[in-house]
Amino acid sequence: MAGVWWEYLLIAVAAAGLCVTMTPLVMQFAIRMDLLDRPGGHKSHSRAVPYLGGVAIVFSFAAAVLVASLLWPPKSGRYELLVVLALAILLALVGLVDDLRTVPPLYRVLVEILAAVAIWLLGTGVDVTSIGALDLGLTVLWIDGITNAFNLLDNMDGLAAGLASISSLTVFSIAATNGQFLVAALAIGLTGCTVGFLRHNFHPARIYMGDGGSMFIGFLVAYICIKLRFDGGRYLSALIPILACSAAIADTSIVTISRLASGLSPFQGGQDHVSHRLVGLGLPVRAAVGVIYLVAIGIGTLTFLITRVDSGAGWVIACISGISLMILGGLLLTVPVKPISSCTPEPGVPDD
Repeated sequence: MAGVWWEYLLIAVAAAGLCVTMTPLVMQFAIRMDLLDRPGGHKSHSRAVPYLGGVAIVFSFAAAVLVASLLWPPKSGRYELLVVLALAILLALVGLVDDLRTVPPLYRVLVEILAAVAIWLLGTGVDVTSIGALDLGLTVLWIDGITNAFNLLDNMDGLAAGLASISSLTVFSIAATNGQFLVAALAIGLTGCTVGFLRHNFHPARIYMGDGGSMFIGFLVAYICIKLRFDGGRYLSALIPILACSAAIADTSIVTISRLASGLSPFQGGQDHVSHRLVGLGLPVRAAVGVIYLVAIGIGTLTFLITRVDSGAGWVIACISGISLMILGGLLLTVPVKPISSCTPEPGVPDD
């Protein structure tokens, strides 16, 4: 078993090293080609920033996974691994095109639905009701929801990459201790890539991941979460992915409620995310992101703990975690935010 941990460490270090190395190269290319996210509209950063960081994340993750699969061939699941990697790259390409030219939301949603259905057809999906059509619908809702949640999370320096790291590390800890080598390897590889990217993306960010990067990591986080298996009962097991991604889900929920209550479209950009509300309370950008990290780490730790205790204690921990998040979310909804039409530039806050 000790050798397995060295393999995990090697995957993480290789993925992080690749991303740290690739990101400056991508940054230079983006600047040379004038592929910059410029201030304006509801965007609140004050200077032009390259936004092709997702290219470095995609390349680093794909290279690390493919090399690892050659060094340690999986006993099963290689076909599924290649299909999932292809789907993630497809979504990254859609996001990249959206960064460059803008893709109609309907087209993006259709591609996300096709990716979710493909995951279902591979035999991996939500398994809660034992009713095929309903579980398929829940799988589509989960894949699309989490993919878009991480896309929306890319609204402050280091936020999306940091939370993807924490969610992936949570999945890794659960998968590794339950003997799910392939899931653990994918999770630690994604952790390595996102941590490596943070070297250049934490405030003040020198590059953004763009929609190409956020859709890629969002899809992969959604996939590795529903691959988790542990002996805790069907319904408690179904809560584990939700808790592992609770920070992203909470942010999306708060934004959706806030915008609908104001008569705005949930898909309209703005400065009403959790991060913006914390900045509105007087926290600097780094502190606001750090607070969200700490909450996510706390929930991630409790999520891991649920998988190590009996189901009764697991339910108690899950309920306390969920109620605490709802209370925090309710309090944050009371924090005033800037109207979208009056957003002014502020360092460290990219477009969502």
